[in-house]
Amino acid sequence: MLADILLQSDFHWSQLLQPQFYIEHGGLWLILFVVFAETGLFVGFFLPGDSLLFVAGIYSTNIANALIANGNEYFDLVLLLVLISLAGIAGNAVGYWFGRKVGPTMYEWRENLLFKRKYLVQAHDFYEKHGGGAIVIARFIPIVRTFAPIVAGIVRMNAKKFIFFNVIGCVAWVFSMLFGGHFLQKWILAQFGFDLREHLEVIVLGIVLVTTAPVLIKLLSSRVKSHPPQNRV
Repeated sequence: MLADILLQSDFHWSQLLQPQFYIEHGGLWLILFVVFAETGLFVGFFLPGDSLLFVAGIYSTNIANALIANGNEYFDLVLLLVLISLAGIAGNAVGYWFGRKVGPTMYEWRENLLFKRKYLVQAHDFYEKHGGGAIVIARFIPIVRTFAPIVAGIVRMNAKKFIFFNVIGCVAWVFSMLFGGHFLQKWILAQFGFDLREHLEVIVLGIVLVTTAPVLIKLLSSRVKSHPPQNRV
């Protein structure tokens, strides 16, 4: 299905960054694929996971009714919550499995400018201390959530611990984005008569800014610490 869409003459690669593209062309099945691919295929870091789920919440009734027509908005949301969470859990599990398979050989790799064995040791210590929280928080940060389960596997984070926090993180992420989109749209439409569906570009941009802000702040703060201002004589 996705291959057929990509081969269409009017398709442009920029559409892959637009949540409504996936909803219009694939509905629930394409949403499940995107959520899984973000961590399960290791090349899905560019996919719009947060904004896609938020917009999916806005269109939850349409998406769910394409699978099961029932007329109950809460049933629709719970159905999407369960299915999408399972896709995210499966994707993280694949990433973790890949990391565990590759991880042992990485300790034997020759060190170079990009790879230092001490980084694996430090990552192992970090996951031993904050592993659960790291897995949960990573779900809410674009790009980071793609590689977090792989690193957890590489440093051989306890499998049971990973599974537990993988489930917690995925369900919390899907719930907050999906229900947030649905009920924010419903509340704003009732209070102000403002339909978010007519301004999806602004909504998506806002979500991208909010979710990437922690990463940008961390990068800037690290840069300032590594290059402190020098006193002029």
